[in-house]
Formats: sequence, structure tokens, C-alpha cells
Amino acid sequence: MAEDAPRRQPTLDEVAERAGVSRSVASRALNNAPHVSRAKREAVERAVRQLGYVPNPTARALATRQTGAAALVVSGEDPSIFADPFFAQVIVGASAALEEADLHLMLCLAASDRGRKRVAELLRSRGADGVMLMALREDDPLTRMAEEARMPVVFGGRPVGPAPRWYVDVDNVGGAREATEHLVSRGRRRVAAICGRLDTEAGRARYRGYRDAMLAAGLEPFPARAGDFTEPGGAAAMAALLARHPDVDGVFAANDNMAAGALRTLRKAGRQVPADVAVVGFDDLGVAQITDPPLTTVHQPIEALGRETARMLVALLDGQDPTALLLPTRLVVRSSA
Repeated sequence: MAEDAPRRQPTLDEVAERAGVSRSVASRALNNAPHVSRAKREAVERAVRQLGYVPNPTARALATRQTGAAALVVSGEDPSIFADPFFAQVIVGASAALEEADLHLMLCLAASDRGRKRVAELLRSRGADGVMLMALREDDPLTRMAEEARMPVVFGGRPVGPAPRWYVDVDNVGGAREATEHLVSRGRRRVAAICGRLDTEAGRARYRGYRDAMLAAGLEPFPARAGDFTEPGGAAAMAALLARHPDVDGVFAANDNMAAGALRTLRKAGRQVPADVAVVGFDDLGVAQITDPPLTTVHQPIEALGRETARMLVALLDGQDPTALLLPTRLVVRSSA
């Protein structure tokens, strides 16, 4: 009689599934790591007994170094940036994903020398299990720190330059192209672009999308007019556009805050929207629904950006090798264009 085939050893994924928890929670529970609830720890222990799971000693050694926290590092200059509707939604998404993995969320602002030193120390001391980096600018020191970090790092939004291995971003080029195509389809021929910061990949990518659509339509793109992603910046950029190009009949603003500023300037200048000048924004923040008129804009899944960035980090902590992710955008048509 043939010998019985050797019994396959159960995996940590199977333990997690039986216990009804994520793989990272199961790993930390098995290694007595902090920040695992008693109920989940008991569920994992029960699943281990039922399945006969034997932990891998190498994985155990790695897991015992976990702190139970992940850091969201933003390269911003003002602490109030975390109250910005964009970053507030990112935080909601990231926090929800980390909660599923029983990880705490740390928020760090790293624009000043002092802030960057704190982040550098966090990376050196492994004060968190992993880091999510956002709002990086060209030649940002945080990019170099990430390359040298001895812990998993995921970028929320691509940085300027070569694409990192792990990042989550939205289709900035495609969204800007669709916004501009919409303006052209409405008969607009003198379409200008109010860009975000051009030392960011989002700012550059949205201008590329605008430019691609204009050239495809046989129209001359306007030079990039930076508005720094703020409402006052958008208002100032619109005023400069009207002074230099009074015949402008369409505007793509690379975010809703700048679009709201552009609408304010157009109203002061006596221009009717959309009769004289049609305006399209990008983000689909709450402000887009309360502008006068309500703003046609490109919806980007901001909360999903935070959630998927955190999930990618958790996957890295679980020993997986996720691929970069590009989230889709869609046009939301309202009254401004």
C-alpha cells in the first residue's frame, strides 16, 4: 500500500482567515506584539490550535520588532494642512485601513528642518513599522530619506522623478485630459490652465493632461499659470490670465480650491460663468457643490487614495510584494461648464 502523502502545514493566511482577522494582526498576536485586542488574540490562538499551525521562526523574529504604528508623513508647511478637506479624507481612508490591521496612525509634518529631523530619527530608530509619504516636492529631502530607510515606505502620490517601487496615485493626466476635452466639447477654444505647484508630480501631470487635450484638438495650449493649489492662488492666477488674455473662454483649474478662486475673480471682473468663461476644477471636494455656480470638476477617489496607500503598507509588513496602483478619475458635470 502506498505511503500517505505528507500533510501540508497550514499557513499564517489560513490562521488569519479562520480567526477572522488580517494577516498582520495574526502575526502580531502570535508574537505577543502590542496593540492587539484580547478578543482577536484569543481568536488567533484558537485558530492555531484548530489548524495545528507552527510559526516560522524567521517570521517570528521579524514580527517581534513591530511597534504597532504606521506614520503618515506630509511634506507641508502649515499644521493646518491636516484640516484641508483633501488631507482630511486621506486620513480617514488611511486610518480605516490601519484599524483593520490593528495599527495606530501617526501624523507627521515635515517641511521645516526640525520636522525633517524628527522624521529622519523616526526612520533611523524604527519608531514605526512603516511610513506613508505624501505631498513631496521636487528634490524633497524626504525622498532620499525614504530610499535609505530600513523599513517599508509607500508613497501616496508619485514624487517627481523616477517612479518608486511602491506608490498609490490617481490618474492625474487622464483626469486633466478629460476636463479639458469637456471644455473643448462645449465650444471653448481659448482654454487656459491654472496649475498647481509645478514642483510636484500632480501639478506637472495635470498640466500634461491639459496640454495633450489641447494639442489633440488642434488648439494652442496656454503657458502654465501656477496657482499653488490654494483659493487665493487661483484668484490671483485668474486675474493675471484676464489681464494678459482677456479673450479666454475656458479655464481648467488643477484643483477645486483654485477653481473657486478663479470663479471669485471672474465674478468681480463681470464675467458670466459659463456664458463668458467656462470653468472646470479637479478633486470634487465639498466646495465644488457650493460655489456659484456649482463647479464641474474631476472626481478623484481621495479617501480611497489614503485607504489603498495604507493597505499597500500593510501588505509590505505582511511580507507581500504589492504592485503600484493608479486609481481612476471621472468627470462630474455641474453648472460651471
